[in-house]
Amino acid sequence: MKSKNKDNTLPRWRGLALAAASCVVLAGCAAPSNPQDPLEKFNRATFAFNDAVDRVALKPAATAYKNVLPGFVQTGVSNFFGNLSDVWSSANNLMQGKGQEGMSDFMRVAINSTFGIAGVLDIASEAGLQKHNEDFGQTLGVWGVPSGPYLMLPLLGPSTIRDTAALPADIWADPWSNKNPEHVRNIGVAVRAVDQRASVLEASNLFEEAALDRYEFIRDGYLQRRQSRIYDGESGPEKDAPKEKPKDEAQSNTQVVPEPASSATETQRK
Repeated sequence: MKSKNKDNTLPRWRGLALAAASCVVLAGCAAPSNPQDPLEKFNRATFAFNDAVDRVALKPAATAYKNVLPGFVQTGVSNFFGNLSDVWSSANNLMQGKGQEGMSDFMRVAINSTFGIAGVLDIASEAGLQKHNEDFGQTLGVWGVPSGPYLMLPLLGPSTIRDTAALPADIWADPWSNKNPEHVRNIGVAVRAVDQRASVLEASNLFEEAALDRYEFIRDGYLQRRQSRIYDGESGPEKDAPKEKPKDEAQSNTQVVPEPASSATETQRK
């Protein structure tokens, strides 16, 4: 049965790979306004599709979920799936050479899976163990793999070529992806998606009402946040550069443009 479930996942990865390949082909047809977004024409079309799905299905479901279910139930659902994500987060921290963070995430899983009733209660956070959110795309970034162009994935949302290439590993390593029977796994996937959408419901309502380009807002916020998470809040490779310039250079008229602040807005997918 286990091999059968793995075989069932292959068409999804083939479709994802074909979508990514199509994006690369379409790059030559795009007329981007942002150098990080050479696939803007395709990405905007995909964003429009995702937005329509969100307005018709996901947002109404998230609104009902938030209004109907008690707060402690929503917290329990979020904690449960967050505990599962800590398993892969621990592994990615270790692969990035961050042993202390990796062991902290491992201890979080051990404590929450036992004393926290399968992760429904987040006992570890109350004990002072900080939660980290690490995925394989971040690990590749730490290893020096460039992000590549920005890419809006159908249904999955904002990504980059690097993060898209890391998606199969992220999903394969998700404990819930191997959950049986299949209908229980599918219900869990849907509940997690609705729960994640509900968690950003108020923020999304605010920028939907604002007079701005929502596509650019989400794109720039995603890219900035990914950069921040890969380098743990630092600016990037430039963080090792000397902070003080020679006096004669400091007297020059060269203008330094500050890096924009990281945005907290990100549409899932993870």
